[in-house]
Amino acid sequence: MMQTEIHLRGRARFRTIIASHLRSAKKHLALAGGCLLGVTLMQLVAPWPLKLILDHILLEKPAPPSLAFLSALYHTQPLTLLAALAALIAVIAIMSGALSYAQSFVTSKIGHHLVFTIRQHLFAHVQGLSLSFHSQTRSGELLTKLAGDTQTLKNAFTDIPLAVSGHVFTFIGMFTVMFVVNWELSLIILATMPILVSGLFILNRKILATTRDQREQDGRMASQLSESLSCISVVQTFGRERFEQDRFKQESTKHLQTGLQTARTTAAVTRVASIIGAISTAITVFFGAWQVLKARMTPGDLLIFVSYMKNLYSPIKDLSKLSAQFSKAMVSAQRIADLLGIEPEIYDRPDAIKVRHLRGDIRLECVSFSYLKEYPILRSLSFQIAPGQRVALVGPSGAGKSTLVSLLLRLYQPSQGTIWLDRIDLADYERESLRRHIGVVLQDTMLFRASIADNIAYGIEQATHQQIIEAAQEANAHEFIMGLPDGYQTIIGERGSTLSGGQRQRICLARALVKQPSLLILDEPTASLDHRSASYIRETIARIHENRTTLVITHHFVGMDLFDHILVLDQGCLVEQGTHRDLLDHQGLYASLYTQQSGELPRLQANTPT
Repeated sequence: MMQTEIHLRGRARFRTIIASHLRSAKKHLALAGGCLLGVTLMQLVAPWPLKLILDHILLEKPAPPSLAFLSALYHTQPLTLLAALAALIAVIAIMSGALSYAQSFVTSKIGHHLVFTIRQHLFAHVQGLSLSFHSQTRSGELLTKLAGDTQTLKNAFTDIPLAVSGHVFTFIGMFTVMFVVNWELSLIILATMPILVSGLFILNRKILATTRDQREQDGRMASQLSESLSCISVVQTFGRERFEQDRFKQESTKHLQTGLQTARTTAAVTRVASIIGAISTAITVFFGAWQVLKARMTPGDLLIFVSYMKNLYSPIKDLSKLSAQFSKAMVSAQRIADLLGIEPEIYDRPDAIKVRHLRGDIRLECVSFSYLKEYPILRSLSFQIAPGQRVALVGPSGAGKSTLVSLLLRLYQPSQGTIWLDRIDLADYERESLRRHIGVVLQDTMLFRASIADNIAYGIEQATHQQIIEAAQEANAHEFIMGLPDGYQTIIGERGSTLSGGQRQRICLARALVKQPSLLILDEPTASLDHRSASYIRETIARIHENRTTLVITHHFVGMDLFDHILVLDQGCLVEQGTHRDLLDHQGLYASLYTQQSGELPRLQANTPT
């Protein structure tokens, strides 16, 4: 039932986007349609100058009453008439080419704008989806839909409809003229149409099925590539290049097989149309020539028939190709519609409160949360953090510390209970304005391939250079940045790969501090750092202003006397809280973890070879 709702909702949204774009492009569509009618008209009149030359100049047959002036002109100025008809052939070709160019350009313009519009809507929609969706969806699949599937739609909603319309107009116009010229030959051509249409219908159904498999395989291959390349350091460190090559080969082989199956069916569509067209042409030429010999039609009429038949089956061949492209586009459209149909699990209420300022007063009342119903992560948490406090959140791995950060940022919604921020339910705040007042440094140091200044400025719109420098100074990053070749304009590698772990962490901290947040959250800021780098982070925490509430998640018990209050989590429950000295005196879990860690350090140092 839920999948049906997603499907229907996605289709409705997709149709709305398409309809809105086409309405905005109606002038261009009208222009393209006018050019298309012009091209069709040129195709209809193109063989007639040749007919006139063949019948009334070369064979000197009498012209019909409607063309009696040709006979008079031929007898007085034959070369002038011949030159005029030859020039008319060139004029028709030039006009057809110009109209075709204009129609193709306008159609492509509409199509590219359509792809742009769909991508913008789709990207905005994906960014608004909840973190739970992104954690369960492969990034390669999303990339395929955003880049590949959207491009495929260009043909389906611009090129194909206009091309089909042009072919239909051409077919109707030519067949009408052919029926007027000789209805017997026209019936022979018409008799082959049901056979052709039936064959194409059967083959197109197969194309639709194989194309769907191919697009899904595209997504799986893109995901595998993205995963391997993003973890290239791990792959090379463990010497698993051959293993990853074999994995990619397996996915590529599956992609090759589905691609060949689609190509085989698509080629069959074109060949069926060509074979039926050739048989029909052969029969028509035979009976047409026989009628010329019996003087029941002129050679020029047969020329019209042969020329029209070439142009008549050409649209049918093109339609067979277009039907294959349309099948592919429909698969892409369905995949995009399914994505558009997914609703975010967390959304802003219509009367959501825009945050102007935060004091940083945090209170949790019986908050529980689970990613899966049968596996609770947080269990009835209740505590309070006063404005301006520096609070540490500690506990064993898997205790739910990072999950709590996600709840404070409204990346997830509590299963039960309420989180109060400045005495207002967190769910009542507008998400975007809320996050603008919260500075966050996540455990994974995510940086962009850009300058250091741009990475720091990412934390706030239109940050000044002075704000960037002040944030870097507060994060203990200014000194090492100025030591780089280009200072703040130094371009760093993707994900900050050209910097050390400590340098990346301090830039992330500067990015959080540049907007001067009322609430600062640091998730394992000293994890995987050496002693010197970790000391820089602790110095920054010690200098944080009293008017800024700071929540630090950590499993390192060095410098814990910096914090005003410490919360101890275990298996999703709050088991202890208090100051560093109070918790040591209590001799509970905190004291046990602290003693265990501080006791291991000397032994590790003693066993280190010199």
